[in-house]
Amino acid sequence: MITPPWRSPELTGLGRVPMHSVPHDDRLPLDGTWRFQLLATPEAEPSGDWRDIEVPGLWTRQDTWDLPHYTNVQMPFPGLAPTLPEMNPTGVYERTFTAPDGWAGRRVVLHVGAAESVIIASINGERIGIGKDSHLASEFEITDRLAPGSNTLTLRVVKWSDATYIEDQDQWWHGGIPRSVYLYATSPVHLADIRAIGGLEADLRTGTLEAAVQVGLGSAGPEPGWSVEVDLGALHPPLREEAPVIDRYRESLEAPVTPRDFEIMATRAMGGSLSAEEEAAWPGIRWRLAPPSDGLIRWQLRIPGVHPWSAESPTLYPLTVTLRSPDGEAVEVANVRIGFRRVEIRGLDLLINGARVYLRGMNRHDFDPITGRVVSADSMRADLVLLKQFGFNAVRTSHYPNDPVFLDLADELGLFVVAEADIESHAFWDTLCDDPRYRSAWVDRVARMAERDKNHPSVIIWSLGNESGYGANHDAAAGWLRRYDPSRPLHYEGAIKFDWGGDQRASDIACPMYPSIGSIVGHTRSGTQIQPLIMCEYSHAMGNSNGTLAEYWDAIESTPGLQGGFIWEFRDHGLVQELPDGRRRWAYGGDFGDTPNDGNFVLDGMVWPDRRPKPAMWEARTLFAPVAVQLLGDDRVRIANRQHFSDLTWLAASWEVAVDGEIVAAGQLDGPAIGPGEHVELTLEGWPTTLPDGEAFITTRWTTVRELAWAPAGFEICALQAPLQGSQAAPDSQAARPEPARPPAAAVDEAGNLVHPALASAPLLSLWRAPTDNDRIGGMAKRWSGWGLDRLDHRVVSVEAVGPITSVITDVVTGSGLTVRHERRVTALSDGAIRVEETALIPDELTDLPRVGTVIELVPGVEELEWFGTGPHETYPDRRRSGLVGRWRTSVTDAATPYVRPQENGGRAAVRWLALTAADGRGVRLDLEVPGQVSATHHRAADLAAATHDIDLVEVPEIVVHLDAAHRGLGTASCGPDTLPEYLLGPGTYRWTWTLRSMP
Repeated sequence: MITPPWRSPELTGLGRVPMHSVPHDDRLPLDGTWRFQLLATPEAEPSGDWRDIEVPGLWTRQDTWDLPHYTNVQMPFPGLAPTLPEMNPTGVYERTFTAPDGWAGRRVVLHVGAAESVIIASINGERIGIGKDSHLASEFEITDRLAPGSNTLTLRVVKWSDATYIEDQDQWWHGGIPRSVYLYATSPVHLADIRAIGGLEADLRTGTLEAAVQVGLGSAGPEPGWSVEVDLGALHPPLREEAPVIDRYRESLEAPVTPRDFEIMATRAMGGSLSAEEEAAWPGIRWRLAPPSDGLIRWQLRIPGVHPWSAESPTLYPLTVTLRSPDGEAVEVANVRIGFRRVEIRGLDLLINGARVYLRGMNRHDFDPITGRVVSADSMRADLVLLKQFGFNAVRTSHYPNDPVFLDLADELGLFVVAEADIESHAFWDTLCDDPRYRSAWVDRVARMAERDKNHPSVIIWSLGNESGYGANHDAAAGWLRRYDPSRPLHYEGAIKFDWGGDQRASDIACPMYPSIGSIVGHTRSGTQIQPLIMCEYSHAMGNSNGTLAEYWDAIESTPGLQGGFIWEFRDHGLVQELPDGRRRWAYGGDFGDTPNDGNFVLDGMVWPDRRPKPAMWEARTLFAPVAVQLLGDDRVRIANRQHFSDLTWLAASWEVAVDGEIVAAGQLDGPAIGPGEHVELTLEGWPTTLPDGEAFITTRWTTVRELAWAPAGFEICALQAPLQGSQAAPDSQAARPEPARPPAAAVDEAGNLVHPALASAPLLSLWRAPTDNDRIGGMAKRWSGWGLDRLDHRVVSVEAVGPITSVITDVVTGSGLTVRHERRVTALSDGAIRVEETALIPDELTDLPRVGTVIELVPGVEELEWFGTGPHETYPDRRRSGLVGRWRTSVTDAATPYVRPQENGGRAAVRWLALTAADGRGVRLDLEVPGQVSATHHRAADLAAATHDIDLVEVPEIVVHLDAAHRGLGTASCGPDTLPEYLLGPGTYRWTWTLRSMP
């Protein structure tokens, strides 16, 4: 019995054109509407029941019976590789086409950009080839299979295959054709591949071009006289000497570069002019080379004076390769953009163009909330533009090659790329990597990625895949890649997983996943470090997360041997799902009836599914700012350039000084022309001679002075703040009043409850928060529930009133029977305000609390929120570096952060006071004697914890306010370490004071 191709790990493809990087432009697009049937098994034959479907497209997102399925580590079906389920959805796509009249006698190739996970292609009922790898193109030559006139193309796509076991990435399982399909035509003698990798010599100004052109010779070989012309006419560096051309076929140079060519280039580059005759006669740097018998032409070129490519300055040069027939006709022209940059590892440092670069990176999947994995060029550009705008300079293509357009955009916009092969065998982590049946797949996937993407300057590191253990198959792939492209280092976390300092053969970088800050710093001090340490994944962005991101970067930027990492990940993968009642929600694992599933673990992005930035993105923007500002005292500041290659003249700054949130002085500041890593001290013009009493801060806002490829002129790059030296909060005049001579109205009733017209219910001690994803997955929520922190019984022990002061002692008993002694001292002030001093004695058994503070419910209607503290976005104790202290305004509704799976949200750190008012200006103000963590919302914590989707939240008309004396850090324990010890809350005595007063 013949094993079918979808159960044959040894078979990686059949009848495919070798992978290449030639952008053949003579195309017939086949995207659009196709005839389609979804069969239950690959062996089934289609009936006459066809429907329309869009290509590119996934059938799991186009109203078929096969729906999206989410798992992370576990496979979506049981069994050992390459066992497959009996039900194996298989899509049959058909359409007709007619080859253009001009294609007669030409070579014709079918290009299928991607198919998940096996594609079987046929023309007019005749099978032409098989392809595997859901994220790389399969191409098939169909020249001899075309019939005159109309032809029928059939693509049979099998969802589950042996390849599924090594495509077990943390993402939705889909089926279909997610990238474009087209035909292209070439001459029988054609450009089969172009290799053009730009480097830099040690002086970092002399470019090196290692180039090769593979000419497809046709079945009989070309007649004499064919040639390849290579044109660098747009490259005009100031050359001073002849650049040697080194070529093993040097005798075939028809028009060698002459010293006069370089004189002309220097003249043009320095602004000089040529005569019309000289201009017309000089074509630029151009070689014409005759291909040898094997069709492969290789050469090297030195070009002094190039502008290096980097993420900060992505300079690209056009390279034109022309294939000419014996009569001189240009039968094919290919344009490639090249960038000159140098990538090397020297000691414990990864150097880009000689600089020790911090990789401020993001992991990114292909994702769209409507189409699934069908991503347009505009969508990819929007992703990268957003990353640039928030200070990121690197992307890891987790965990597969992206569309070639993605790398074109990275080249153009300026992002360093870790290009990753489509290999992840997570469910069979320690077996398939040594399975000889899969060795060809390992090498094939790595090789085809490199062959396609080799010319992109943005690609600085090759990755062998993700979470697939470490075995002989990795060594085989690494050996092939080192031989093929020694210009880039290799990356693979599995090879260093258990020994960061061991003898590494498959990875040139120690690239751990989710290490603690202590472990990475400890490694640099251990004496065992032999490679740069760059975290391939860290700071898991699931829900309200990314705590201690600032502390990671404090460690990275102060510790030799650490060079950054890649946050997990860019985008929540919530799919748009319409419910029977007409509402829409972001769906996650299990919402499509998919079992087994891994729930909302697919919602772990720094932006929502619609690409809106979450609060953690603002934290990253501050940490990744290209400039640092230090106040030296009075009107003096130190401006530091935190970039690696560029000065600061592309930026301008405004500054303002605010006292208690009110701006008292402001001015402008041009970006100084200081080099990377340098600093300058400046005097701020317009600094006030005196400042009012109060808490004072200086804030600088840095904006672009001109339009960039990724930002308009005037776009804010960062906002940085520092307290003024010697500044302190002004005394609270209300709180400082002496006790009145005559007692005002009672502030506490006989049962010990606070009384005030603004209160919907009595304020209570609060020790619990709606668990975040980190709390839930990290095990803290289970511990808190076991202690019963969400089920507190408030038992009044005593109420004692002496004049305007009432003391209330309460035993707060947790659900597990532990007792917290709570004392509240209430002072009724003469103006009707209430001053509350609180003390909570936390017993030794409660070793880790989510919060300690007061929960207050206010009457409905006071919807407008203003506060003095960090803002404008959500901040927490271990994620507050980006919060600017000021006076901020919003609504209670808009103050919430709508994480797809509801959880604790909307907090603001270091709040001094907050005011809640109705439309007529009436309301309340709450003052905190010591700045604390505050939130105001329409959601009770219990309702947040019970809801599974944001659209299902119960909204109460009352305003629920939390005034926390202390709030636990967020950490990143859904996949990684918990918060640091300084952000944990343990047993002991907590004291806090607040004042409630009516407004106006």
